[in-house]
Amino acid sequence: MATFFNEHFGVTTDQVDNYGAFNVSLINDLPLFIDPFLLFNSSKPEYQKLHGEILRYMIFLRDKVTGGEISPDLVKSWFMFPEVKQNWLGFSLHGNGGSGLGKDFAEALIQNLGKLFADFGAEKITKSSHIERCA
Repeated sequence: MATFFNEHFGVTTDQVDNYGAFNVSLINDLPLFIDPFLLFNSSKPEYQKLHGEILRYMIFLRDKVTGGEISPDLVKSWFMFPEVKQNWLGFSLHGNGGSGLGKDFAEALIQNLGKLFADFGAEKITKSSHIERCA
């Protein structure tokens, strides 16, 4: 059974590299993510806007956590961050769903949003909020 793209399609790794493609694993999910700190430090306005939207969503989540009980359906919808199938970053032998961030991540986020990040968005810092800051 082929493990990587090049093996399945009968091409060399050099051919994949020369084409500028990533030799994706066909059986494992890819450990890819967008680093919010790179968005935070970017000079590109569109990346700064994306960072701002991440902050806005994290503040929304924090407010929901501190505002009361959250149903299991809302946890799944708001906190579990499934892979976006249309980008195919989760491509593997079994489809393109990827693993995303699951229930354990959601529970840890809920637990910490009301405690560690209670002042998130209103910190006393010099530039802008960022999720990577230490509490």
